[in-house]
Amino acid sequence: MAGLIMAAVCAQAQNDESPVEAYFTTKEMPDMLKWCPAPPDTFDAHFSYDVMQYFWGKSMRQNKERADIAIRDAVYGLNCIIREFSEPFGLQISKEETPEIYKVLREGTATCDSICTLPKRYYMRKRPFMRFNEQTLYPADEPGLRRNGSYPSGHTILGWSAALLLSEINPDRADTLLARGLMYGESRIIVGAHWQSDVDAGRLAASAAYARLHTSERFLEQMRLARQEFRVKKGLATANELKAYQKTAKKRAKTVK
Repeated sequence: MAGLIMAAVCAQAQNDESPVEAYFTTKEMPDMLKWCPAPPDTFDAHFSYDVMQYFWGKSMRQNKERADIAIRDAVYGLNCIIREFSEPFGLQISKEETPEIYKVLREGTATCDSICTLPKRYYMRKRPFMRFNEQTLYPADEPGLRRNGSYPSGHTILGWSAALLLSEINPDRADTLLARGLMYGESRIIVGAHWQSDVDAGRLAASAAYARLHTSERFLEQMRLARQEFRVKKGLATANELKAYQKTAKKRAKTVK
């Protein structure tokens, strides 16, 4: 059974100080050092593409609408995910109104995020704004980013795992959710905080981490409750589903008291 972990960065960004009950510990997640390619060397052709994409990202800053989205996406945490993904999801997500969806989203993305701990520490890759000695679109993050490895992109893992999870709850909106998840990672290139290969590795890592979640019975049960809640909130639930949801809600209310 996975132990309780406190995701300090996530909790602060979410304004939710309760501990995150991860589905797996970092050690129980797939080890990226054993299966994911290392970031490209500066003499590698793949790095040339990274550089080209960095300048593409800078050119996208001229598009104010896209630049504003990239700046919004730079604020790491569940609050950002809820704000940016609720509309494509088709339902406003909140701890109060959609507690089951909120719970699986919070715990699921926090668990997926832990997959990047080892490779970030091992590679400590310099970020593009550091290599080019230029400012990002979100300067407030730069001191922290300088102390944190660039490979893989943690923001991308957060955005892509959120897109996968919400698509499973509402598959009818999968296209829109996945498009927003893709954009979320792309924002890191536009901001100047990540290389393209960081983002690519982040999506790969999120997919591997999300597959691991499906081996947790607790996750599968929470996803069942989240899907049930979604159907109730959208007026799609059967009489039996509505009754089961109301019963679960009563149990939750007693626990909170």
